[in-house]
Amino acid sequence: MFICVLILDIVVYIHVKQKFDLRVFRWTQAMIFAIEEINNDPALLPNISLGYRILNSCASPTNALRAALTLASGAEEVDVSSHCPPAISALIAESGSSQSIGVAGILGPFHMPIISYFSTCACLSDRTKYPTFFRTIPSDYFQAKALAALVKHFGWQWIGAMQSDNDYGRNGILAFKEEVEKFGICIAFVGTILRTYTKDRFLKVMEIIKQSTVKVILAFVPEGDFYPLMKEIVNQNITGIQWIASEAWITASRPSTPEIYTGFGGALGFVVQKMAIPNFKHFLTSISPYTDPHVPFVRDFWQIMVGCMPVLTGARTSTDDTTKRCTGNETLMNSDDVFFNVTELRVTYNVYKAVYAIAHALHQLVFCQPVGAKTVNPCLNLSEIQPKELIKSLQRVNFTNQFGDEVFFDENGDPPASYDIINWQLINGKVQHVTLGHFASAANGNYKLNVQEEKIVWRTGKTVPTSLCSNVCPSGTRKAQINGKPICCFHCVPCADGTIANSTGAADCTPCPKEYWSNDRKDECIPRTIEFLKYHEPMGIALTLVSLLGASLSLATMVVFINYRETPMIKASNFELSSFLLFSLFLCFLCPLTFIGMPTVWICMLRHTAFGVTFALCISCVLGKTIVVVTAFKATFPGNKITGQFGYAQQRIIVCSCTLIQIITCVLWLTLNPPYPHTLFTYSNRTIVLECNTGSEFAFYAVLGYIGILAIICLILAFMARKLPDNFNEAKLITFSMLIFCAVWITFIPAYVSSPGKFTVAVEIFAILSSAFGLLICIFAPKCYIIFLKPEKNTKKWVMGKIIK
Repeated sequence: MFICVLILDIVVYIHVKQKFDLRVFRWTQAMIFAIEEINNDPALLPNISLGYRILNSCASPTNALRAALTLASGAEEVDVSSHCPPAISALIAESGSSQSIGVAGILGPFHMPIISYFSTCACLSDRTKYPTFFRTIPSDYFQAKALAALVKHFGWQWIGAMQSDNDYGRNGILAFKEEVEKFGICIAFVGTILRTYTKDRFLKVMEIIKQSTVKVILAFVPEGDFYPLMKEIVNQNITGIQWIASEAWITASRPSTPEIYTGFGGALGFVVQKMAIPNFKHFLTSISPYTDPHVPFVRDFWQIMVGCMPVLTGARTSTDDTTKRCTGNETLMNSDDVFFNVTELRVTYNVYKAVYAIAHALHQLVFCQPVGAKTVNPCLNLSEIQPKELIKSLQRVNFTNQFGDEVFFDENGDPPASYDIINWQLINGKVQHVTLGHFASAANGNYKLNVQEEKIVWRTGKTVPTSLCSNVCPSGTRKAQINGKPICCFHCVPCADGTIANSTGAADCTPCPKEYWSNDRKDECIPRTIEFLKYHEPMGIALTLVSLLGASLSLATMVVFINYRETPMIKASNFELSSFLLFSLFLCFLCPLTFIGMPTVWICMLRHTAFGVTFALCISCVLGKTIVVVTAFKATFPGNKITGQFGYAQQRIIVCSCTLIQIITCVLWLTLNPPYPHTLFTYSNRTIVLECNTGSEFAFYAVLGYIGILAIICLILAFMARKLPDNFNEAKLITFSMLIFCAVWITFIPAYVSSPGKFTVAVEIFAILSSAFGLLICIFAPKCYIIFLKPEKNTKKWVMGKIIK
């Protein structure tokens, strides 16, 4: 008994001209060859023979639907002499996705299992629509992933696309778009073609190609639909385009000619794995119309291969036919036509696997055990086979064929995805399909792409072509989208200050860490310059010298006072308070040295507290001197005994108590919220200002305010005693020194607040030095002047003398 198998799509049409397709004819022969192998195999379907029918769809969805309806209705004419029953167990159909969609949709309700060898549309994996559809070629879902991975691998960002006006092309490009959009790749245009289009429509597509700036174009088109456009591209001499091919045309023999190579040389594409089938060449070369004149399409095949029309017994010949007649001695055994090259079979091998998949499914169904079991006894009559059961058996098929290739279907009826990368190369005057890589998908959705780049022949030569809408942004710039343009079209905008792009093609600039800043090229973060007042810089050197000068003058003045302490001038100036004042001024002049150099925790605490205490001691001494002068002025009034009540002990108490208040304030400051080193980033982009934060602003201004209160009291008391009738009235000197002191510190506050960076410290040092020099010069310079330059006035008579009018 025979089981019948059907294969469609034998003759294709190009426009209105009919042409015999040798490629498709070889597919039919692969099916017949596989069936004969199975029938001769004692282990596979023993005592059962497979038969077949061949129907021609001419690659037309309409014809394919007509054939499917014929099979579904059982209206197909059957040779009464044939032992093959009318019922069809399975179909091997179709090559085109559009035809397969129609056939699977029509025969699905009849539970007819269908295995396609070349229909790759991802839509056919939908089990809700096509529950009986299987295939031995991977889905376009995987091919789209492979093509997108290839485009990404070579950095092509701006590409064109061609699709056939059918389900294969539309669904393929749609899946490809979804994949490349994940990588930020843009499709400039999508041209649509079909073999039945008029020439004008092909010319419109040509204009799109010529006007576009893309250098890489993907053609997701069957060979029959694409071939007319290929010829037009060659005729118009459009070169310089790197073509990417789907598996539908990259290994087709018809366009693989030196003529087409001039426009499509170096094309890259994916194809399913290749395989060499033993004995298949002998089978092909044995085809002869004289052996079996009723074999379909053999006469057409013989006429193309041999170049003559076979004369068969009983066959009618037209008297108008001028075709050369065969002599009967012709043979195909020595033919070197590419048709007989069976070393790199791809789609043909898919047909071969489809036949064996059906045979294994039938074997498991009929014998209830896998192929190769020792005892082979049928467990089911052939007449009891139900299509639903055959579908379930196909879903369970899992075997390793004679080539070591594992054949099975996933839950969607798809085989595992595995592709070879093909490159068109012209070798010895012939177009060769050279394998230069591999793509394989994994169960977790990942993939592995291997490409031998060094062996690829590009359309542009040996260098990888580039295809960009906008040139890659250099480092230091970022992409700025152009309104109304795809994301691949952009301007390159320099990164803002403080941000960098250290690689080309950056979408955004990366902010530098807080302690870093961008260089001038905006491609590297460099450490910010740490800024503080240093000893070795000009300003630091100047302030240090001035500070040491003031300290030296204070010590020198103290030495002078010690040497001349017995003179009337020194005695009148209160030697003890003057010595305290000079010592405090010496410390005040040394205070700025703590403001220079890198701030540390101890330096910051010492800096402000030392300043507060030394100046409090200094002004306390001035206050003591001022009180002495005032009491002396009051003593000039009759009966006033205040001078006797304000002696040395009271002076010491005044100085110590006023200084102690400042010391207590500073101790509380250091205990509760002490000053600390602080980095300031807001002053300058390229610098970090290292300064001492006061910790407590209230404590800082309390220390300053206390010194200011003491100074104001001194100023008021000294002003009251300014008219003391001595020749040497020290109250005037104290008044003038306090005026300078108050003026300096009143102007210090706004200058301190507004000065940036290290200049804040410089302002504070300047205020300290200015006020200290003001006290030193105003109070002690006149005394030194008299001691050294006017010694005749350093007498008690002159010092205590009255102004007599």
